[in-house]
Amino acid sequence: MSKVLLRHMASGQKGIIHQVSAHGELGRRIRDMGLVPGTSVEIQGRAPLKDPVAVLLKDFTLTLRNNEADYITVEDVDD
Repeated sequence: MSKVLLRHMASGQKGIIHQVSAHGELGRRIRDMGLVPGTSVEIQGRAPLKDPVAVLLKDFTLTLRNNEADYITVEDVDD
């Protein structure tokens, strides 16, 4: 499986969170939203200007700014 930043995933692409590299308040906030290693995610879509990105996880949709998605590494399961 290849690893990719969440920001670079395409609509409909699925993966499993490998690492969250954000620290401090941002890291805590990302993890509090349920974005933790081992969690399955699927890209639902993007806004017209590619920011934010809508992510499906644990039966709910979450939107993230690209600057937040840059801290999340995902193992691509579509390989």
